[in-house]
Amino acid sequence: MKFRKKPVVIEAFLFTKETIQQAASFCSGDIDAPVNEFEPKSSIIIHTREGNMRASEGDWIIRGVQGEYYPCKPDIFAATYEPAE
Repeated sequence: MKFRKKPVVIEAFLFTKETIQQAASFCSGDIDAPVNEFEPKSSIIIHTREGNMRASEGDWIIRGVQGEYYPCKPDIFAATYEPAE
């Protein structure tokens, strides 16, 4: 059997080291940041329903249909999502 993903509108935020504070606000404070300020790329830990997940600089942070947050790599995001009006 084959299945197609239902069209669902989500909110997403592009994470960069300059937007750590905005990421915390977007995720309603459900993050720990920074993980290691000496790493070449900044990262944060997002507290998800499946456990803690790392979002690296350049990843998208998604607010899902049930209000959950999780990171998504940019190539997967580009293949899965397009702008909605």
